[in-house]
Amino acid sequence: MPRTDATLPEHDRGAIPEGLLTRRQLREKGLSPGGHGPVAVLRCKGCSYRPDQSCNHPTRGWLYDVELARPKRTPTLAQEWALDRAMAARSTCPQCKRRYYYCLPLRTQGCCDPCARGYEPSPDTYFASTAPVSHRLAA
Repeated sequence: MPRTDATLPEHDRGAIPEGLLTRRQLREKGLSPGGHGPVAVLRCKGCSYRPDQSCNHPTRGWLYDVELARPKRTPTLAQEWALDRAMAARSTCPQCKRRYYYCLPLRTQGCCDPCARGYEPSPDTYFASTAPVSHRLAA
C-alpha cells in the first residue's frame, strides 16, 4: 500500500523524533496517553526496507505525544478491595478454604487440584495463614 498524506506520519525504529513514545515507554515513566490517540506510527522492522510503502503489519507500534500524556491513575482503596475480593474468589478453594497464589480451575474442576486428586498441596503454593481467608490488597 503506497504512503499517503492522509494517514499518520510513520517513523522507522531509531529515527523517532523527541517527545514521541510508545505506550510501554509511557508506562515506564508513570504516564498514560490521557485519552488522546496516537500521533504517529512506529514502523515494523520489515517495512524499514520499503520506505515508499505504508506499514500495516500487526507488529507496528503507535507513538504518543509526551506533552499530551497524563500521570497514571492510582486506584482508590475501595477499588483495591474490590479487586482483592475478585481475586480471592478465583483463587480460594471452596472445599479446603485455602487461598492459592494462582487462579483455580473452579469452572471446570470445581476445586483445587489437591482436593480433586486427593494429595496434600505444597506449602509454597498457598497462603499459610490458619485464619479464615482475609483480603490482601493487590497494590
